[in-house]
Amino acid sequence: MVAEERPGAERWVPGKPTLAGLRAAATECRGCELYRDATQVVMGAGLRRARLVLLGEQPGDQEDRHGKPFVGPAGRVLDRALDEAGIDPADTYRTNVVKHFRWRARGKQRIHQTPQQAHVTACAPWLAAELAVHRPVGVVLLGGTAGKAIYGSSFRVGERRGQLTDWPTRVEVDHPPDWVLPTTHPSAVLRAEDRDAVYDGLVADLRVASRALAG
Repeated sequence: MVAEERPGAERWVPGKPTLAGLRAAATECRGCELYRDATQVVMGAGLRRARLVLLGEQPGDQEDRHGKPFVGPAGRVLDRALDEAGIDPADTYRTNVVKHFRWRARGKQRIHQTPQQAHVTACAPWLAAELAVHRPVGVVLLGGTAGKAIYGSSFRVGERRGQLTDWPTRVEVDHPPDWVLPTTHPSAVLRAEDRDAVYDGLVADLRVASRALAG
């Protein structure tokens, strides 16, 4: 893959972003090669006034088909966990660090592939613009890819999950959030042998975010 095929999204991001403007502009993004095999770009969903950003990895198969984040099985797990943690879904904005679905074919199936760091870097201007529009109180990092996008390659979910941390200075955004909370991605619940235990851990972490929003 030559560098020219991953110029980054910056040239497509509007200078004075709004949510509607970002969604419209993102349909033209050619910041990396992933747009070629994706059905469509999948930007974030939620209200402008939402105080909490839920940040995942990339759209999945269902998200790619419907054009909205967290509408597949993992999204249903997340909805249930938010409810049990006492977080109002209307107070959240859901998005991913990478906006196009990366996959490989297995027969008629489209199998998820973890985005590379180059894809995360190319897509970073979209996330910065989303955060600039929202100015959230907090950001919940769902899984390792989201965590590494913010904290770097040494990030490990198991070492940081459930702990409120500061937004890192290495990622420059206007009006950084007051706090960041890493946790597992809800898809990890679906893959786990002991789903109940992994799900309970996700809910416990989200309760930390719920208390931080309330406090």
